[in-house]
Amino acid sequence: MHSVSDYYSAIQLRADRWSALREVTAALARGAPTLIPAKQKARAEDLFESLALIEPYWAFPGMGAFDHLRRQFNHNAFEDLSFSVHRITRALTTGAYRRRHIPLERDSSDKEEHDDEALLSPEARAMAKPYFEVLIVDNVSEQQERWLKSNVTNMRRPEDPFIYEAVVVPSLEDALIAVLFNHNIQAIVVRPGLVLKSGSHNEILAKYINQAGGAALDDMPPEDYGPELCRLISRVRPELDAYLVTERSVEDIAGLDLGICRRVFYNQEDFMELHLNILRGVAARNKTPFFTALVNYSKQPTGVFHAMPISRGKSITRSHWIQDMGAFYGPNIFLAETSATSGGLDSLLEPHGPIKEAQELASRAFGSKQTFFATNGTSTCNKIVVQALVRPGDIVLVDRDCHKSHHYGMVLAGAEVLYLDSYPLNQYSMYGAVPLREIKHQLLALKAAGKLGRVRMLLLTNCTFDGLVYNVEKVMEECLAIKPDLVFLWDEAWFAFARFSPTYRQRTAMRTANNLRKRLRTEDHKAAYDAQQSQLAGASDEEWLNTRLIAPPNARVRVYATQSTHKTLTSLRQGSMIHVNDQDFKGEVEQSFHEAYMTHTSTSPNYQIIASLDVGRRQVELEGFEFVQRQIEAAMSMRRAISSHPLLQKYFRVLTAGDMIPEEYRQSGVTSYYDNQQGWTDMWDCWEQDDFVLDATRVTLAVGGTGWDGDTFKTQVLMDKYGIQINKTSRNSVLFMTNIGTTRSSVAYLIEVLVEIAKELDDLLDDASRMERLSFDRRVKNLTENYPPLPDFSRFHDAFRPDRVTPEGDIRTAYYASHDEANCDYLELNGSLKQAMDAGQEVVSAAFIIPYPPGFPILVPGQVISQEILAFMRALDVNEIHGYRPDLGLRVFTPDALERLQRKNLKTAAE
Repeated sequence: MHSVSDYYSAIQLRADRWSALREVTAALARGAPTLIPAKQKARAEDLFESLALIEPYWAFPGMGAFDHLRRQFNHNAFEDLSFSVHRITRALTTGAYRRRHIPLERDSSDKEEHDDEALLSPEARAMAKPYFEVLIVDNVSEQQERWLKSNVTNMRRPEDPFIYEAVVVPSLEDALIAVLFNHNIQAIVVRPGLVLKSGSHNEILAKYINQAGGAALDDMPPEDYGPELCRLISRVRPELDAYLVTERSVEDIAGLDLGICRRVFYNQEDFMELHLNILRGVAARNKTPFFTALVNYSKQPTGVFHAMPISRGKSITRSHWIQDMGAFYGPNIFLAETSATSGGLDSLLEPHGPIKEAQELASRAFGSKQTFFATNGTSTCNKIVVQALVRPGDIVLVDRDCHKSHHYGMVLAGAEVLYLDSYPLNQYSMYGAVPLREIKHQLLALKAAGKLGRVRMLLLTNCTFDGLVYNVEKVMEECLAIKPDLVFLWDEAWFAFARFSPTYRQRTAMRTANNLRKRLRTEDHKAAYDAQQSQLAGASDEEWLNTRLIAPPNARVRVYATQSTHKTLTSLRQGSMIHVNDQDFKGEVEQSFHEAYMTHTSTSPNYQIIASLDVGRRQVELEGFEFVQRQIEAAMSMRRAISSHPLLQKYFRVLTAGDMIPEEYRQSGVTSYYDNQQGWTDMWDCWEQDDFVLDATRVTLAVGGTGWDGDTFKTQVLMDKYGIQINKTSRNSVLFMTNIGTTRSSVAYLIEVLVEIAKELDDLLDDASRMERLSFDRRVKNLTENYPPLPDFSRFHDAFRPDRVTPEGDIRTAYYASHDEANCDYLELNGSLKQAMDAGQEVVSAAFIIPYPPGFPILVPGQVISQEILAFMRALDVNEIHGYRPDLGLRVFTPDALERLQRKNLKTAAE
């Protein structure tokens, strides 16, 4: 039996303990009681002891049923025990307990085959009432607990839209454990009898208490336990509803911060009122205004004298040649396909009805002040935000290895771009993230040059494609200390799921913006700021760089986040969102944002995508916590399985935080989430402290030891041979991304495939000739030792720079100058380009050059080609380089064009 340290989460521990108990009790049932081996009984006893710590936090099977199982075990009723445990385990696996009562008696009329929920049709599952659990926090006796649960059951009515069961725990600590552990909980009822401390003591449960911030409450008076619990839960599960039952006066309660509390009940036992409030609260999250409107529209008889012959499926059902399309998709998608904005529907460009309401619900779910839907991807979202906020001539600090849409957005806006270099990971042919010191250095240089007033925006990718996550609060606060009205655009294309994990949430843009807005208003913050300003009076830039800066109390919090909902949550392809938390949005940005949104949004948006965004929001508000936890668990299981398998260690290696983040940025000292000797490392510490952390759901696997480069391993091995899809590769690595749809079976299959590949390599090398082995060793050495250094951004040519004081450049002028064929020429990478540079000629790119991988521009229009960039391009062994024409070469500006453009630039600067 695995020890507790082998498990990343208690949810996974619980599932495996029940499965193990099913196996043990089945073995016990097969033998005569007097012949049962002592080891089998001891193992069963250990499993019961382990589950006894966990089961009080779940409604099913409930402690009454669990105690009954233990009595069966103690009385050697092994056949009855095996039957009951089998029923429970199957119900937990299939979710059958969510839809009906699960009898545990052997003479039950409930048939075994009914347990298989997989046999239910999607329509039948959709018709079932959703199930959830309500946590009641009160220190009561067993008899009082039965009374509470009985009253909850008696409140049920046939017309209720949901079914719920109650879980009763006695203490604040138990409540924190329950909400972090039990994903079925949707509401909490906090009664006045709760106590502070939990009676359970276990290492995995202690971790949950520490995460929730419940470890330092000993000095709190008992009357504050209830309000404090509501506040603590709002930190870790803000989507939940809480109801506070109190004996305190209205005046005492009115001034308190009650966190997620929806309503206060004053010392009364009105269970029906409480019941109705619980249902109303869950219904508010379950609501999908646009999806519901679209479903209702599809049921209406409609005569179409408008665009779209495919509407109502007419052009398909009347066809003799495309019936297969209708058969494949089914009728509903065509019944819901329309260009109408009336009939209960709405316009995405000017929403006033269900789309407007759906966006408001998404804003609540993601913690923004405003949220906008997009149906053509985050590439468009990025351009909308940039065009709304950036004016020609504004200086924008941009992460150089960001998505290409940002570079093109800078062209459209006419920004003067100052590219920020990330730290390189040369040995894996990938870039890391931009150190805060680099950002502060550039801001201070712009301040010294008198240009700080023109600095408009900082644009960073969080998390990066490879899973590096910034310390968002630290970055924002220190930058605001230098530029108090700086706008932040966080590209969270790969990070939409983070809102629904207590650990990840603290590094999201919207959560940080809300925290900063609150903190900047406090007297403690003002005092800390004033004290630091006194210390920094007359300080050098070096001292500013070495100081953890505090933002001024009057700083404006202006934060935007763009998310590819479809990448990490439930949505159809290209479904994305823009989240806004900008104190100046209403007064300064709203109109320009509306115009930018109009510019880039189609007048014929896809209603199916909008509906999927609406439904995806409902899902994460009700089960996002559960799904993201399982996603993280799947990734952690993958890390442990690969890292601890002796055969896989010969050819593969999972890259850790220590591999991908230099030590100077890991203040916690954490190097790996899993160690073969120590087990799991608690992520919480590094996510609170470190400048950068590694998103555990993105598993980068070094494959250089196989002799295959990343692209070959992806296409010819994983995809063509085993049907495993991945996205990103580097020269010697591949990236496996788990998501909320990843199952433990998928992880198990991947491990099986990797083991099979490793065995085949073993067999191949066993039979290899001396020359074949030498060839393999050379390939491995080339991939693991002979790697080309990654180049930094060189600089913009002087023709595209306003001055030589600071490095920002006019990318728009360079981009449009390249449209004139007379300004450009082509130079061959291994011929005329190298010759020109060796001769001392300054060669300037006239195009975006984007190799895949790494997938971002290594050259932009107007950028000087350095020897380092040339060496990197010549060493590239990838099949795809956007912007480069193998038949002609690299598109560059001619010397005459550069001279002419530079004269024009100098003339403009002089004027």
